[in-house]
Amino acid sequence: MLTFELIEKHGEHEEVIFCHNKDVGLKAIIAIHNTALGPALGGTRMWHYANEEDALVDVLRLSKGMTYKASAAGLNLGGGKAVIMGDPKKNKSEALFRAFGAYVNSLHGKYITAEDVGTTVHDMEYVFMETPFVTGIPVALGGSGDPSPYTAHGVLMGIRASVKDKLGTDSLQGVRVAVQGLGNVGSHLVEFLEKEGAVVTVADIDPDRVKRITTKYSVKATDPDAIVTSECDVFAPCALGAVINDKTLNHLKCKIIAGGANNQLAEYRHGDALMELGILYAPDYVINAGGLMNVFVELEGYSQERAFDKTKQVYDNLMNVFRIARDEKIATHRAADRLAEARIKAIGGLRQHHQGRTSRPFSTLKEMTNRK
Repeated sequence: MLTFELIEKHGEHEEVIFCHNKDVGLKAIIAIHNTALGPALGGTRMWHYANEEDALVDVLRLSKGMTYKASAAGLNLGGGKAVIMGDPKKNKSEALFRAFGAYVNSLHGKYITAEDVGTTVHDMEYVFMETPFVTGIPVALGGSGDPSPYTAHGVLMGIRASVKDKLGTDSLQGVRVAVQGLGNVGSHLVEFLEKEGAVVTVADIDPDRVKRITTKYSVKATDPDAIVTSECDVFAPCALGAVINDKTLNHLKCKIIAGGANNQLAEYRHGDALMELGILYAPDYVINAGGLMNVFVELEGYSQERAFDKTKQVYDNLMNVFRIARDEKIATHRAADRLAEARIKAIGGLRQHHQGRTSRPFSTLKEMTNRK
């Protein structure tokens, strides 16, 4: 499929920028989906993609998801994302991330980046050497550091809301939760769930991660291929996307799907299928917005207490989605889209699309977003 056809298929993006620096081995794509509500913010993912088309599809889907995530969370931010093609275990270098930072800086604040799958706070420090338009930088440099605890805390709030709506209880004591993926978000989520008294089962393709978690917490492990279809109250996908697909759909044995992964539905129709199966789905971009809330607070002027407090809003946001779904007799992923699109239309109509700013450092988000 031609590049323009792929872009059109995956949403009306404002800009798609291909970044290439042969000398440092940089091949990256920045996708800016929509800036009606504010500058596009979204992390940079580094992954060993099979080909450039896979990388493009991933960044297009992820950037569109960020637009909806920011809107549904009530933030004055637009949606963007970046992917760097390469093995994060082998191909990282200071020069690569600084070259990428120069591309981010050339957009003058229309796109603000952060860490994501395959990148770290340390990587963002290199990006910061070339541009101020990066969040999640080390605390020593005035940033908020790793956003994953806040993402995980938001997911916990979302699981609470889902359990309340589906099971009618305010407690997670004894609730069976299957966590797929023990990266930064999944690991923190396990910690939160254990404190809540949940009965947790975990799985990850990396045996070292599994060993670390099962040694530290009172959880049991299962095979990575079995976790999706394990019998549980809540299935919490916290790895890569498309876990709900034609192969897994009819083998699910959970009552709720509520996790931190992006793009959990392989295809949009799978959300309708979950509704028909009687499985409550917490739309991914609503439940995993805690990390975005955290970096939003960083842009305002960081307060750890305020960031954690803000992630509590995920509970109310999801309860609102569930209410819309019930009232309109539609699947929850459609209800979430209606919520997000309504805000983009209402507030975006009062503002112009973000055109970026100068490359000088900004101290607050107010400078970036308060415009008529």
